[in-house]
Amino acid sequence: MAAKGNLDRLRVVLVSTRNPLNIGAAARAMSNFGVSRLRVVNPFTPAFREAVSAVGAADLLQNAEEFSTVAEAIGDCSLVVGTTAAKDRELQHPLRVLQDGARIIRKRLTSGNVALLFGSEKHGLRNEELSHCHWLMRIPTSPTNFSMNLGQSVAVCLYEIARGGKIAPEGKIEKRAASAELDRLTETFLEAITLSGFIRHGAEALAEEKLRRLIRRLDINSPDGAVLTGMFRKILWKIHSKK
Repeated sequence: MAAKGNLDRLRVVLVSTRNPLNIGAAARAMSNFGVSRLRVVNPFTPAFREAVSAVGAADLLQNAEEFSTVAEAIGDCSLVVGTTAAKDRELQHPLRVLQDGARIIRKRLTSGNVALLFGSEKHGLRNEELSHCHWLMRIPTSPTNFSMNLGQSVAVCLYEIARGGKIAPEGKIEKRAASAELDRLTETFLEAITLSGFIRHGAEALAEEKLRRLIRRLDINSPDGAVLTGMFRKILWKIHSKK
């Protein structure tokens, strides 16, 4: 099994979950595999903390952190991975099968926090929510019945991550930029290109999603992220000072 210290850096994030029993089942799976940090974003009902399906995981469920946005829930994570069935959907992220994705996650857990996102039972993760992810991961299910119950999906993903054992970091560990740092870079970059006229009126929301995905594909480390944010802030200061 993966080292407990590393699994403490893993955050399971459930987004807009509708059925409190599914949240309870996810909490139970987390407890089974030694993962304790559960975060929920806009759950359908606040009654999820009383879910009877959280057998042996009542404390974990009670201590779940609740957020109103995905950005807030993943702010301290340097790697954000979304899950998807990838059926008849045009994806704009790299897509990895579970076995390959789990190996990357285990390695990144040696140096920073990782968020694993699961979407609503009804529609999965929406495009705006996916834009916060570095890449996506899928469970290789049968094409005749590809959709899995949320609790089952969490259990299968955590099993694959936990079973790989401890991975030692290779050489010097480079701190990757956390999601909150990337959001600050995105905001300043977006403001600069908006003022330049690069983004046409009415396309701001789509441009923000595209820019968010682009910045995450660059896999920026924390020092470089701070430098780039500082550059764009200086540009913005120059623009505003001339008005």
